[in-house]
Amino acid sequence: MSNQAKKYNNIKLTISITKGIISFLLLFLFVYYGYSKQLENFIRAFFTNNYLVLLAYTFILGIISTIIFFPVDFYSEFILEHKYKLSNQTFNRWLWENVKEGLVGLSIGLPLLMIFYFVLNKFSTLWWLPFGIIMFLFSVILAQILPVLILPLFYKITPIDNEDLKQRIIKLGELANLKVENVFKFDMSKNTKKGNAAFTGLGKTKRILLGDTLLDNFSNDEIETVIAHEMGHYKKKHIFKNIIIGTLFSFLTFYLIAKLYEITLSWFGFSSILQISALPLLVLWGSIVGLILTPLSNSISRKFEYEADKYAVLVTNKKEVFINTLEKLTEQNLGDKEPHPLVEWFFYSHPSIKNRIAALNNLN
Repeated sequence: MSNQAKKYNNIKLTISITKGIISFLLLFLFVYYGYSKQLENFIRAFFTNNYLVLLAYTFILGIISTIIFFPVDFYSEFILEHKYKLSNQTFNRWLWENVKEGLVGLSIGLPLLMIFYFVLNKFSTLWWLPFGIIMFLFSVILAQILPVLILPLFYKITPIDNEDLKQRIIKLGELANLKVENVFKFDMSKNTKKGNAAFTGLGKTKRILLGDTLLDNFSNDEIETVIAHEMGHYKKKHIFKNIIIGTLFSFLTFYLIAKLYEITLSWFGFSSILQISALPLLVLWGSIVGLILTPLSNSISRKFEYEADKYAVLVTNKKEVFINTLEKLTEQNLGDKEPHPLVEWFFYSHPSIKNRIAALNNLN
């Protein structure tokens, strides 16, 4: 199983890296050789309003990107998952889930794109500051509506009927100073054999969600330790810290992108930051800045995971159960127990299972 898991994860990682590199190069060449300007000029033969031009430009690029990467996405998301016996999806369900994701993405992304272009027009080179504030407010709103408006579009969410488990989770909530009114399950099994649990929402929309694949394959003791880990994030104020850290990272990222965009416009023959054909430069610089900041962001995330693991053990006093649960989840999800240290450092937001178990065994 370990060799199979390592092979599966290496394939996924290779596809992800290759797709990222190809996407970057294609977009760079698209701008560098003037095709971006040609596309904008073509669209302006039909529209004069800049916002309509931007919408059409984005739509055309989106269609082209979807066509180019459809074979890669189909292989990595459908063929590969079936090959390793992780997927329960038919082709039609896979296609429909992707269509829904695309529609939700458009309903969120297009208004943000229009807001961004408005801010760019209004504030010029200082756009990064108001847009950073807008993105912070938007992320808070999105976190609130995610469990009640967005997730139900993809999963059937119902209260769990395991009263013993529910009472255990309520007690864990009390220990973490968190009021738990209900615990929900969602039908992960319609898509995958993988197991998962999540703590979602903000304020009145807080939800504890358990995948049915988790409920069907793990004991109450095991699930209790998983939820205790999630409660640890709340108790240790990781959610609040992540909001602060994420906001700081966003402002830093937007600032760097804005400066680099302004400096490099002339390199590609552009004269204004408002030129729609120049906007892909923002994506290119965003990719580079994001790549540089990824290891730092992931290292912070891994630190929080270790802290939540420690809390789960201390509050439940079930270290061996929790370790067994981590190993079972890794087996069920075909995770790589021992990735290369460089891969873990750069790509993993969670520590490897080997390192998590070693840290737990070192607890007194």
